[in-house]
Amino acid sequence: MRWFLIDDRSLEEDTVEFHALLPRAYEQKIRPQCQCKNPPVPMYIVRLEDQYLVKRMPLSGRDHDPSCPSYEPPYELSGLGPLIGNAIQIGAGGKADLKLDFSLTKRGPRAAPSAPSNVSEHGIRSEPRKLSLRAMLHYLWATGELTEWRSTWAGRRGWGRVRASLLNAAAQMTARGNALGDMLFVPEVFHPDDKDGIAARRVAALKDVQATGPGPRKLMMIVAEVKEFSAAREGQRIVVRHMPFPLMIEESVWRRLATRHETELELWRSSETFHLIVIATFGISVAGIASVEEVALMVVNEHWLPFEDIHELRLLEKLGHLKRKSVKGLRFNLARDAPIVSVTLPEQKPAPVAMFIVPASAGEEYEHVLADMIGARPEITPWVWRVAEGEIPRLP
Repeated sequence: MRWFLIDDRSLEEDTVEFHALLPRAYEQKIRPQCQCKNPPVPMYIVRLEDQYLVKRMPLSGRDHDPSCPSYEPPYELSGLGPLIGNAIQIGAGGKADLKLDFSLTKRGPRAAPSAPSNVSEHGIRSEPRKLSLRAMLHYLWATGELTEWRSTWAGRRGWGRVRASLLNAAAQMTARGNALGDMLFVPEVFHPDDKDGIAARRVAALKDVQATGPGPRKLMMIVAEVKEFSAAREGQRIVVRHMPFPLMIEESVWRRLATRHETELELWRSSETFHLIVIATFGISVAGIASVEEVALMVVNEHWLPFEDIHELRLLEKLGHLKRKSVKGLRFNLARDAPIVSVTLPEQKPAPVAMFIVPASAGEEYEHVLADMIGARPEITPWVWRVAEGEIPRLP
């Protein structure tokens, strides 16, 4: 059980006194100090519906003791590693300052996007120093702790909680000198008895991207769940849940999206239990039509955990029944053929476990990179499933 310092008082997190202090500390922006180490590790308070919870600061998971629930596996094992200190920099106040590899301004006709900068015809090369749109979604998901799961949380995670986690994560980030939360729109869960309030808050949130005439205009990011894609007279519509209007997407952009995210779309269509998450930059025309500029997709399971293929899904299903915490690794800017940790088990004794899935197509270069990753983290116990060799090995 964790102990925290709040206003120089040491309190156990499960006590009535501790929870009574959280609302006031939240309003006054007081940072609880986790006492798993000396000196204590600063954290922050979020409000999720009617609850106040203590969350770790961006990239601070490694500062906690491995026995602490706030401990996070080394980011070098995921696609986050190459971005730290480059695309993601932590300021003196603990907030993450981000460098974005996409525009939030529309100046004229859309130019065709170039190929992803981290992939060449010869395979993997050095990572870019900015966050792609997909990497931005992955970073929000990871910082919001939506990559974490244990079976005792079943039934507690719906879109309302996902939305709150994303917005609270964005509140700990800045980009281009501004708060990231001001650039991000996440639709509220629709409630008929509050439809007027929801509409008013949506109008207020989107007023800065509503065009009033010709010339350059601001864009925002949206993160939402896709309900369906449908054909328009020209182009396509992305219909998202909890939104009264679709996102329009040009036919050429749609074709690139369908090609680049063929795997995600195939997985999503295979089961009604999966969710498809869209992140896009968008603006609203003078006529009030919302149009997408750039877009990326991510498929998640019924617990909102991302997965890349059916093998990861099977591993997540096995781990999903366990009471111990698992943490899903994410790719960020890395190419699909680069090895990353699929899942980590940070509470495993005597040492955390990093779980790798080696695809049947992996060659010698893949195996060399994987061996180097494992060798660089001797404090982590590796678990490897080579798909070509058969079924899932015995879990740790």
